[in-house]
Amino acid sequence: MTKQFHSWRKSRHSAPNGGCIEAGQAADGTIGVRDTKLNGDGPTLEFTREEWRSFLQTIRADAH
Repeated sequence: MTKQFHSWRKSRHSAPNGGCIEAGQAADGTIGVRDTKLNGDGPTLEFTREEWRSFLQTIRADAH
C-alpha cells in the first residue's frame, strides 16, 4: 500500500524555476521526498524520522 504524505513543503531558499525537492510526512512519521518538477506524479523517496534527522544534521554541518 502506498503511504499518503501530507503537508508538503520546500525550502524557502528554493528558486521559482521548479528545480527543487519537497518533503512531506506520513501518519506513521515517515518522511517523503519528491521532485517538484513532476507535480507530485513522480516517485517518492521514503525515510524514517531518524534517517531524515541524520540527513539534515549532516547537510547543516557541511553548510558551516
